[in-house]
Amino acid sequence: ETKKRREEQKNLCDSPAAAVLFDFLELHIIGWCTVCFRKTPSSSTMATSMLRLLRPRPGSVGPFSSLSSAPPLRPVSINANNFHRPVAAARSRFLSSSAADDPDSAIRRRNIGISAHIDSGKTTLTERILFYTGRIKSIHDVRGKDGVGAKMDSMELEREKGITIQSAATFCRWKKAYVNIIDTPGHVDFTIEVERALRVLDGGILVLCGVSGVQSQSLTVDRQMKRYNVPRLAFVNKLDRQGSNPWKVVNDLRNQLKLNASAVQVPVGLEDGHRGVVDLITRKSYIFEGEKGEDVVEGEIPEELADMVDEKRMELIERLADVDDEIGELFLMEEEPTAEQLKDAIRRQTVSCQFVPVFMGSAFKNKGVQKLLDGVLDYLPEPREKQNFALDRSRDEEPVEVTCNKKDPLLALAFKLEETQFGQLTYMRIYQGMLKKGNSIVNVNDGKKIKLARIVRMHSDEMEEIDEAHAGDVVAMFGVDCRSMDTFSDGKTNLAMSSMFVPEPVMSLAVKPAQSKMQGNFAKALTKFTKEDPTLRVKVDSETNETVLSGMGELHLEVYIERMKREYEVECVSGQPKVNYKETISSKTTFDWLHKKQTGGSGQYAKVSGFIEPMTDVEAKEHGKPNEFKNRCIGTNIPPEYYPSCEKGMNDAMAVGALVGCEVEGVRVVLQDGASHAVDSSDMAFRICMANAIRDTMRRASASVLEPIMAVEIEIPSEFQGAVTASLSRRMGMIQSSDMNDDGSGLKVEVQVPLANMFGYSTELRSLTQGKGEFTMEYFQHSPVPRNVQEELMDKYKMEREAGEAA
Repeated sequence: ETKKRREEQKNLCDSPAAAVLFDFLELHIIGWCTVCFRKTPSSSTMATSMLRLLRPRPGSVGPFSSLSSAPPLRPVSINANNFHRPVAAARSRFLSSSAADDPDSAIRRRNIGISAHIDSGKTTLTERILFYTGRIKSIHDVRGKDGVGAKMDSMELEREKGITIQSAATFCRWKKAYVNIIDTPGHVDFTIEVERALRVLDGGILVLCGVSGVQSQSLTVDRQMKRYNVPRLAFVNKLDRQGSNPWKVVNDLRNQLKLNASAVQVPVGLEDGHRGVVDLITRKSYIFEGEKGEDVVEGEIPEELADMVDEKRMELIERLADVDDEIGELFLMEEEPTAEQLKDAIRRQTVSCQFVPVFMGSAFKNKGVQKLLDGVLDYLPEPREKQNFALDRSRDEEPVEVTCNKKDPLLALAFKLEETQFGQLTYMRIYQGMLKKGNSIVNVNDGKKIKLARIVRMHSDEMEEIDEAHAGDVVAMFGVDCRSMDTFSDGKTNLAMSSMFVPEPVMSLAVKPAQSKMQGNFAKALTKFTKEDPTLRVKVDSETNETVLSGMGELHLEVYIERMKREYEVECVSGQPKVNYKETISSKTTFDWLHKKQTGGSGQYAKVSGFIEPMTDVEAKEHGKPNEFKNRCIGTNIPPEYYPSCEKGMNDAMAVGALVGCEVEGVRVVLQDGASHAVDSSDMAFRICMANAIRDTMRRASASVLEPIMAVEIEIPSEFQGAVTASLSRRMGMIQSSDMNDDGSGLKVEVQVPLANMFGYSTELRSLTQGKGEFTMEYFQHSPVPRNVQEELMDKYKMEREAGEAA
């Protein structure tokens, strides 16, 4: 019986299942020893001893003595590599770590952003990345037709509109690297979200539609990536769609974005026949099978693609030879570079922003995403490989390179703020040093000391609490009161990170709460929103007393008005802001005005005479005020104590003009004489007399209405010059200059346009230029309106005044 049991043990231990079990136990023993003994010499000794029990030496006696074929035991060296040995993953997706995994122990990190034109598939791509890395268990559509929606579109408005409004952060693990991902909006109105993400990330994925190619926001994203020297991969998406052409997209990258781009893959089939890709470096095909593309089947190159693969591989080598010395030397020697040499060259030149590798696939159809993730690990830089500079405030802001070493003094940048039910959530990128729960950090900008009560890693709208974070991490914190782009340290350095580029608003709306009782929440909402979004500006017009909300476009402002309703229960009434018209005169005119009123008892009596005349801009600038009052009275016909009342009367008349009720400027009033009454004259009588005299005289002094003229700078592709020039002419614009850029692809137009004619221009410009045009504007001067416009304004003012009197 004993002999029989030993024979059964031998058969069991020799089975494949036992081999897998022993691998599994070996990993756990190593991990357990590491955790218990903190990677000291004791941990290696303990692990070696325990493994000897599991796999004894040949000839020994024990329950597993039959495993004579096991490899000879050697001392175990404890390191992070031992934790991530794949067991069997030939035809399955790699799973990421669970929430319990510790990214700080990972060997490699990547911080990437996914950016593109609107509706190019950024959020769909991120959804597949999260699925293949195991962060989510099922895939959902962007528009939320199943009632769930994409993981990264956590805001209700995003799921309703089917667009990304706010950038969202997440983290996952692919193979042996941890990847922090920020999914950014594609609409030009939310470009600040892309700007702040690229400011703090080390690499990017530029997603392009396989049908449309480079589009308007692709140009904007490219400018942003170049501004911050962000290395990028390009991913040609939607190759399953009718009319897709990846080679047109590659040419667009070269011609429109001026990038040294080349494909590293060739698609296996297009449109309905798209099944996978061929890797030009390894010369292997990868077909994505399974219900959700989770099975990646490696094979040989299909015969019908052999010639194209050779052609595109040679094109890749030629493009690399132009920028890489090693490949260039091999190319001149007519030697074929190895796969390792090609990979190394692509990585070197991608990190230095001299080359852009182009990947292929269809995120919606689950093709090509796993190989794109391999490209992120192979070609995009680790945090320590990306050069970042801080400014030394003690040395006149001299640039200092950041080390990305967790042992150095802390340096972190708050790049995004978000209001949550728990308070302000501050997103922070750590450039060097480390953050630890319970420690204190210092805001470099204002010197405030803050204790860290809670540190979290974000997974869209979900949070995972952690105790510490190291250099290269992107985390979020509660209890940190700061503004966007504030720098934090541990108090040991006087370094500050540079801020980001913030574009000027291009559109404004006059807003007010529908009910006065909502005023408190209205003010609170505007304060929070402007703190979150630097491109959202709020001001109270001193002339019209309107609250004017300015932003990047109609959708931008519409979203914030809707958020006020949903988050703060404030119904808003919005409309075009009032144009700040002004009035002036163009000729000298005299006045002689008597104000006499008897109401029983002491009445009112005052008489003034003099003239009004226009002032030049130089005179107004020297005087320091828009209007001037001069007293040239001789004698005491007007008692001296009434001179200030006469000046106040002039100011009253200048505040509300005679033509359209707007402020008057550029007028000099000269008081020469008058009369008074011993009993009926008073301060009020002379003030009313002077105001009425000036208003009456202005009607006879060739008065005119002035409107604000804006200096507008427009940047457009040169092929749209005719359409844009015609639209400016319709808006009464006067073109001042028109300059072509160096390569002839773009045009900068400087034009002066009345502000009243600029409402809605952002939408029209995008329509005329297929979304590729941009403009900025600033106040230039006030100029007279055309006579017909002045008459319309006067009639409108008269009707409003009569309606007010009737009410």
